[in-house]
Amino acid sequence: MVTKRWGTASTSSKASGDAAEARAEALLRSHGLVRVERNYRVARGPSARGGEIDLIMRAPDGTLVFVEVRSRASTAQGGAAASVSALKQQRLVHAAQHYLMRFAVMPPCRFDVVAIDGDHIEWLRGAFDAA
Repeated sequence: MVTKRWGTASTSSKASGDAAEARAEALLRSHGLVRVERNYRVARGPSARGGEIDLIMRAPDGTLVFVEVRSRASTAQGGAAASVSALKQQRLVHAAQHYLMRFAVMPPCRFDVVAIDGDHIEWLRGAFDAA
């Protein structure tokens, strides 16, 4: 259960999210990806909340990988991967577009999801497109 106070998640929720991101990053690094950014935030986006990218990684072939990390205790409500809604995808795409404005030449890019359901971790390469 997540306890909310004054509009922010509790410390235990933050710690759980940080642990999930660290676990996802370790998986990606074991496959040769290198971290570029963690928790990249954009203030405004398709909704008032803006967007955040959990991890931005660079693959060995040079591809810039925008990673959403989702963690659930179980698959009882569809699992972690199923929780990446269309609105969440829009927010991620918006944040990625913002991040990419710093490049003179657009690198190859993709959107991945690392889904953690209890002890099971799954890396979904190219989980969705920017279109």
